[in-house]
Amino acid sequence: MSFRERIKREILVVDGAMGTLLQQLGLPAGWCPEEWNLSRPASVQEVHKLYLAAGADIITTNTFGAIRLKLADYGLDHLVREINLAAVSLAKEAARPYGAMVAGSVGPLGKFLQPLGTMTFDEAYEQFYEQCRALVEAGVDLILFETFGDIGEMRAALIAAADAGPVPVVASFTFDETGRTFTGTDPETAAVVVERLGVAAIGVNCSVGPRELVPVVQQLTQSTNLPVLVSPNAGMPEMVEGRTVFRETPATMAEFAARFVAFGASLLGGCCGTTPEHIKAIQQSVKGLPLKERNRDFGLRVASRVKTVTVHPQAMPVAVGERLNPTGKKALQAEIREGKTEITRRDALAQVAAGAAILDVNVGVGGVDQVAAMERAVQAVQVLVDAPLCIDSTDPAVIEKALKIYHGKAIINSINGEEKSLQTILPLAKRYGAALIGLTLDEGGIPATAEERLAVARRLVERVEAMGIPRSDLMIDCLVLTVSAQPAGVPETLKAISLVKKELGLTTSLGVSNVSFGLPNRGLINAAFFAMALAAGLDAAILNPQEQRMMETLRAAAVLTGRDPQAAGYIAHAQEAAGIQVTPQPAVQAAATPLEVLYQAVLSGDKDNIVAYIENALAEGLSPMEMLDKALIPGIEEVGRRYGAGQYFLPQLMMAGETMTKSFARLRPELAKGPSKRVGTVILATVKGDIHDIGKNIVSVMLANHGFEVIDLGKNVDNEDIIAAAKQHQAQIIGLSALMTTTMVHMADLIKRVKEQGLNFKVMVGGAAVTAQYAREIGADGYAVDAVEAVSVAKGLVGL
Repeated sequence: MSFRERIKREILVVDGAMGTLLQQLGLPAGWCPEEWNLSRPASVQEVHKLYLAAGADIITTNTFGAIRLKLADYGLDHLVREINLAAVSLAKEAARPYGAMVAGSVGPLGKFLQPLGTMTFDEAYEQFYEQCRALVEAGVDLILFETFGDIGEMRAALIAAADAGPVPVVASFTFDETGRTFTGTDPETAAVVVERLGVAAIGVNCSVGPRELVPVVQQLTQSTNLPVLVSPNAGMPEMVEGRTVFRETPATMAEFAARFVAFGASLLGGCCGTTPEHIKAIQQSVKGLPLKERNRDFGLRVASRVKTVTVHPQAMPVAVGERLNPTGKKALQAEIREGKTEITRRDALAQVAAGAAILDVNVGVGGVDQVAAMERAVQAVQVLVDAPLCIDSTDPAVIEKALKIYHGKAIINSINGEEKSLQTILPLAKRYGAALIGLTLDEGGIPATAEERLAVARRLVERVEAMGIPRSDLMIDCLVLTVSAQPAGVPETLKAISLVKKELGLTTSLGVSNVSFGLPNRGLINAAFFAMALAAGLDAAILNPQEQRMMETLRAAAVLTGRDPQAAGYIAHAQEAAGIQVTPQPAVQAAATPLEVLYQAVLSGDKDNIVAYIENALAEGLSPMEMLDKALIPGIEEVGRRYGAGQYFLPQLMMAGETMTKSFARLRPELAKGPSKRVGTVILATVKGDIHDIGKNIVSVMLANHGFEVIDLGKNVDNEDIIAAAKQHQAQIIGLSALMTTTMVHMADLIKRVKEQGLNFKVMVGGAAVTAQYAREIGADGYAVDAVEAVSVAKGLVGL
């Protein structure tokens, strides 16, 4: 029986930690665990057999890091296929007598995709495709992507897996104590993005223990009808006498596993620190429990990296911002031709502040490379606002570029009943997991009657479902004609909206402003028609959210049509307008002073335009130190405050950091002309045996942006080299990072050496595996949970 069949019928138990047991069998700290598939196969197979004997239904291959990019750190990148084939062979041989299934384990790359990093979608795709192809060739029953914290990277991995072969895929994320991934994705958004990419199940693993995962699992099981995997750590790691200890007992893990089943989970296992004893207890606790049926109607959902927007007949109507469309906008047309994004960014922020839930992005300017223009626009907007994007183009190449690089679930505007549209756009929506707006027109143009438009909509539904896209991901635009030219068209549009909702049960959208072309006082006509369309059942409107009358109409109509229960949204907006509830929006004001522009540019991460803003400020006579002290430094400090308050997430923090880096690069020659102010020197390194450096790199940028001279030694650095560098550069601080519990011990060793040699260095530590308690135990001078706190700690260590 296949994985897909079994998961529909029973609770399945997945194995526990591989690395924990390999270390017990002698795996040296810092050694490549996947290499043991070749040199120590009996040890790897012994681990599999222990979990099988404990009752695991699924065992995972020793291939978490068997991808070219990670194997290259050990000089093993030429052995990708061999290592993966060997791992699957070992697991299948062990599983055969038990009738167990084998999951090919695939971990993240440890690199950010654009725009957060330099890696492209295509580069990430090739990495994952190579490993998945080997796993499929070797005959795995399923592929398990685990411990992913970046939804953009997960998208590339899932698309690669789909191309590698017809094997079920499970997408598992790692969430921290805040209930989000480290790039800010919440459980619902993770589910919305991956369920359309063909996954057989979605899950959560690693980072925290079962207690911390309770709210995450509750939200996840309420956000999808897919099977849910839960594999927590055996608590948080602690260092006791130089040894990593996970204190969560098998009994406690089993108790929580049963709770997770009650929430709706059906795949239960363990991650770091879990042993065969934990898995045996979980197996005894959950086997025989009934599957909880989940069959919710979620409506049409689209998502950015950090937010899901639902379009549903019983929910609030949705405003889709239309301002990122160059039609009739000469300034925006000129900007697109020049390859800039200043107006795009400003209008994106303004529309979201005005109430747009989704932003329509169009770069249709003649004589322009629209593929490149769309890439610039999407990259600029998706790290700036939390609103999901609607990709507006008729060019398949432009649409595909946007869908590739978008770290969420977009909506395509649009398809229609013409065969060319269906054949070119539907495959893109299927491959990249996008929703669709369907226009009720075909080769014969826009039908005159509502019934004819309904017929076109019906054909669109048939083609969408035949492509394997759920009908709920299709929103129908019944098209409004200009009332001054075709007055009979408006009643037919309103009738068509009602028919589509009644006959097909689909959500509807409309470009409202089309109705008023050629008439005076267009805003009045638009608002009146909008109210009529909402009464007919309109769910989403493409409009200018900065037109107050239109947004007032939307909110009032939602109350009157019963789509805003107890008028909660209406009242909340009225209170905010009255100053009772105010949420500050980081936006660059057109009439702001040069210092205000610089401050807002840091808040919004405007790295593309920050140098131009600095040039303007210099031309107006502002000094470099004035810019730093009154705009740039306060800006990055406010970013840090918002990050700490949960208002900003890692992408905003990183973009603001890059903006500051560009600022310093431009101001450095100016500052060199006068006395410079350097806070102190920091040596940064990821410890010996650890090849993970994302967190350390972010800390490096943040420290540099706050006046520290940072000497970054990279990853997998020996303690003697760290101490030598600190002496050479006369550093005040040594900063150490570690992701793995097996490498944390090097921190204690370095601190011991510093004290034995009487060196006057302060040592601060951090990383995913490091805790404040561990930092105190090893005698560290400081501990930081993230990059923002690292700045505060470092300043404290140098007496600021």
